[in-house]
Amino acid sequence: MHGLDRLTEAITKAGKPVHILNGSGGERILVLPHGGRVLGLFAADGGGNFLWAHPALKAAGSARALFASDEWCNTGGDRTWLAPEAELFFPEFPERTVYRQPRELDAGTYRCGRHDGAIRLCQDLAVVAYRRKERIPLRITKEIRPAENPLRFEPAPASIRGVTFAGYVLRSKLELPAGASRTAVGLWHLLQLPPGGEMIIPTYSRAKPTLYFGRISRKDLSVRAGLIRYRMGSPGAHKIGVRAAATTGRVGYVCRSDRRWRLVIRQFTADPGGLYADYPPGKPEEGGCAVQVCSVCDPRLGRFSELEYHAPAIGGPTGLAGCRDASQVWAFEGSARQIRAIAAALVGAEFGEDALRRGRKARPGRRQGLRKGMAS
Repeated sequence: MHGLDRLTEAITKAGKPVHILNGSGGERILVLPHGGRVLGLFAADGGGNFLWAHPALKAAGSARALFASDEWCNTGGDRTWLAPEAELFFPEFPERTVYRQPRELDAGTYRCGRHDGAIRLCQDLAVVAYRRKERIPLRITKEIRPAENPLRFEPAPASIRGVTFAGYVLRSKLELPAGASRTAVGLWHLLQLPPGGEMIIPTYSRAKPTLYFGRISRKDLSVRAGLIRYRMGSPGAHKIGVRAAATTGRVGYVCRSDRRWRLVIRQFTADPGGLYADYPPGKPEEGGCAVQVCSVCDPRLGRFSELEYHAPAIGGPTGLAGCRDASQVWAFEGSARQIRAIAAALVGAEFGEDALRRGRKARPGRRQGLRKGMAS
C-alpha cells in the first residue's frame, strides 16, 4: 500500500477527514483540516512522505488515541501558529514555568472547502496576549494548491533527469475583524521534516544567529559570509533564528532516505521593513527574526527537524488590520549527485558541495557554537 494510502486510511478510520490535491505531474498533497495542516507531500513514484508525520498515524488505533489525548496533538506536517510565542503561549507571563499551545489556534476549528483547484481553510478564533491581558479576535485563511517545479524552464542536465518532485503553494491571510489590537500579532508557519539532516540558510551577509533555546555545538553549526549551516539531530530541543534583513527568503533542508537523498526548500518573502513580533522568551530586544529552525529529539514530542518562517505582524504599533502572505515548498528526491546539482541551482553551491558528505572534514571556515543564554 502506498504511504499516502496508509496515512489516509489510518486518519479517516480514526474519525478525521482528509483532502487530497493532485499535481500536474502526479504528485499528491494530503491536507488535514484538524489543525489546518498540510500533513503529507508525496511524489508520483509512490515514495514516502517528504514531511514528518507523527508515528501514531501509522495505524487507526494509535491515531485515534493521539487525537483524543488531552496533550497538544502534534500530528506533524506544515502548521500555522501565531507570534509572539512568549506572549501567547505562556499563560503566566512573564513567568515561563507554564507553556500551553492555545487549543483555539491548534487544532482550532478550521472550515474546509475546495475552490478553483485549491483547498481553502478558514477559522475564526480569539487568542489571549498575556503580557497586556488582551483578548484578540482573529481570522486565519489558508489556501493550498500544487506548485510547479521551479526548474521546469531551466536546461535540465542529464545529471538531474529522473529526479522526483512534489510541491505546494501556501497563501495565507491574517485579519483583525475588530480592526485593531494593542498587541502586534504575526503569522508563523512551521514545517516539520524527518530528523537528522542539515539546514542550509543562505544570507546576504555574515549573520550571527539568535539562540532561542538549547545548546548547539561548534561541530553542528557553521556561520560564514552568505551562509549558515546547521546539522540537526542532537538530543533535546534546540532553536536558532535569523533576522529578516539577513535572510534571502529561501531555506533548504537535506537529508538521506535509505539509499537516496532528499532536498526540501521553502521559498517565502522577507521584509526587513516589517515588524517581526517573535522574540526569545524574556528577551524582547532580540526580535526581528523572519527565519527560525528547530531540532527536536524528545520522547514525548517525537524526533523531527523544523523549518519555520514568520510574516510581518499586524496590530499594535503597525496600525495594520490584515496581511497576506505566500510561500512555496519544493521537494526533490534522487541520488547524491542529483541532489547536489539541484541544491547548487536553488540554494547555493556550498550546499551542494558540503552538505551531502557526512563524515568528510568540513571546509575551512569559522565554526561557532551557541549556548543557552548567549546574546545574538
